[in-house]
Amino acid sequence: MKILGVIPARYQSSRLPGKPLADILGKPMLWWVYRAASRCARLDGLVVATDDERILKVCAGLGLQAVMTSPDHDTPTARIHEVSTRLDADLYLQIMGDEPLIDPRALDLILPAELPADPFYVAGVTNRMDHPADVIDFSNQKVACNARREILMISRSPIPYPKGTLDFEYEKITGIQLFSKQALAFYAASPKSALEKAEENDLMRFIENGHTVHAVLSPYKTVSVDTPKDLDVVCNILKERGAV
Repeated sequence: MKILGVIPARYQSSRLPGKPLADILGKPMLWWVYRAASRCARLDGLVVATDDERILKVCAGLGLQAVMTSPDHDTPTARIHEVSTRLDADLYLQIMGDEPLIDPRALDLILPAELPADPFYVAGVTNRMDHPADVIDFSNQKVACNARREILMISRSPIPYPKGTLDFEYEKITGIQLFSKQALAFYAASPKSALEKAEENDLMRFIENGHTVHAVLSPYKTVSVDTPKDLDVVCNILKERGAV
């Protein structure tokens, strides 16, 4: 079983242009993500998938393996699919390039011991949310699962709605997701689904078409960098950790 780690790194960002190259204690954000992911011993390879020559040049200067992909992809999954057509593997592990605090132990959690029997295998790491404000924040995409930890729905709204009880632990999907080659091919060949369009979450394309998406709960939490404020938070955390 061959597992390839892929870090999607798109240059354009509405709130933080050039986000993958944002400076964090003297290194671009992408370097921190790559360094953490490279500590996952079960990966057979690791590559940055970008759409911009500036990112490609920085990766070359830092010794990070990278490939150029189309600028037309509108989702990370579509970008990873392109990688799957050029670099062969059984499973492709998505590691978002805007989570510099990622813990390699979270990557270990989602990787199966052997190749799954389901040819359309898809899984995503989730984190529990500790604060009520996080539950109502639309940027946190909440998940509802069945008893087998299969995702029923992903929504930016609080799901389930706490009408009958407040005794519920809300979870959000993270940027760590795993796809088989056949699942990626299905994704690329299928049109955007209705709920996917509404929620802007590409995993819903699998769920709406009857494919299982497994939720893997992780205690290792991170911070997604979407704004300059998020960047400051990450810098302060790394300073406190004495990271270099």
